[in-house]
Amino acid sequence: MDHKRATAQAEVRTLRTARASLDDLSIDLILREARSHYAWTDRPVPDELLRKIYEITNAGPTSMNTCPARFVFVREADAKKRLAKALKAKNIDKMMSAPVTAIIAYDPQFWTHLPFLFPHEDRRPFFEGKPEHCETTAFRNSTLQGAYFMIAARALGLDVGGMSGFSNEIVDAEFLADTGWKSNFLCNIGYADESALFPKLPRFAFEEVCTVL
Repeated sequence: MDHKRATAQAEVRTLRTARASLDDLSIDLILREARSHYAWTDRPVPDELLRKIYEITNAGPTSMNTCPARFVFVREADAKKRLAKALKAKNIDKMMSAPVTAIIAYDPQFWTHLPFLFPHEDRRPFFEGKPEHCETTAFRNSTLQGAYFMIAARALGLDVGGMSGFSNEIVDAEFLADTGWKSNFLCNIGYADESALFPKLPRFAFEEVCTVL
């Protein structure tokens, strides 16, 4: 174990030495100048790119390494029609035109995998028989993972458009009934048609919403 810890620490130090921070253009690409998109070109998103997005997302931190997020990629026309039944009317065209729509979901039974994910100590008693705590933990951390997912997609040159205007109950019944998973939010993925963009909306200044104590 001591050797593994030393190796992990050395890997982080090496990475920080090689690149202390991202350059401004990289930060612009993933967040500062990135936009949520609503219109899409017909350029496809291959499976290998979806796998890369997941592999980057998978590296992001979650509490106790719970990793509760689950991902369902909806691409085929029939599956899109099923998903459309859950959407508010204004979101249907956005979803139908996107090459892929990801259902960002979570597994309330995530804690049963902790012997694999958190092997050095049995943390299952923190969650067993505590459904409300499981729900809160799963929802919070799958939301974090959904954010990592969107940043990862942008880092790989894709565009994204998150959506929450839908019925979770319908999505869960149509796509997740056999898994026990629950939907959190949707995210369209592809290569955007920028002609549909409007000016970027305002953001709060640091002084308006931040406190340093």
